[in-house]
Amino acid sequence: MKVLIVEDDPLHRSYLHEAVNAALPECDTVIEAENGTVGEKLARDHKSAHIVMDLQMANRNGIEAARTIWKERPETRILFWSNYSDEAYVRGVSRIVPDGAAYGYVLKSASDERLKLALRSIFIESQCVIDREVRGLQQKSLGQTNGFTDSEYEILVDIALGLTDRAIAKRRGLSLRSVQNRLQQLYDKLDVYQSAGDDHEDGRFNLRARAVTVAFMRKLLNYSALERAEAELQEWLEGK
Repeated sequence: MKVLIVEDDPLHRSYLHEAVNAALPECDTVIEAENGTVGEKLARDHKSAHIVMDLQMANRNGIEAARTIWKERPETRILFWSNYSDEAYVRGVSRIVPDGAAYGYVLKSASDERLKLALRSIFIESQCVIDREVRGLQQKSLGQTNGFTDSEYEILVDIALGLTDRAIAKRRGLSLRSVQNRLQQLYDKLDVYQSAGDDHEDGRFNLRARAVTVAFMRKLLNYSALERAEAELQEWLEGK
């Protein structure tokens, strides 16, 4: 068995190397990559089916690297090991996982035993392992209670990219009224009116901009999510 570690911090790479050796005596080769770009190349060169991947890295983050790897080899098993449980990251991972794939999302704050158990569960037993905190965000993001549906989240990203209501309607295949209704739902779920106070009524607050600000503060959006969304927007504009 080969295991590829994709992690930009040398100390974390060393820790993961030791964890892999301790948890997986079946592993005879551990390969290391310092960022997502190198990780994609090594995964391709070694046909690695077992990968431990950090999410936040310079020179291509873990979500983009995993997307490429899964596109080429959807049977690849990936354990995401991250400091972050932001909804933006959780949604980003959920969007790219192939049907039936064995994968995991474990926080770096998890215990040594938790990490070792995840490695064996994913790579040996083909099970999915998601930390409780991350799983809670996944369930919330499915649209339950105060969570956001995928369509609402898409519109949140679109207004963060600066698209007008009409542009959003055209891109998403919606009526203008549907877009406006979903914006109102976003404002309600983000408590935009409350956070703006009475000032939104006299024009001192732009509700769209306020919604984006609140989303960043609540970690619904982050740089990686918008960087990915911007690339998708450019593809849409070029294909029009």
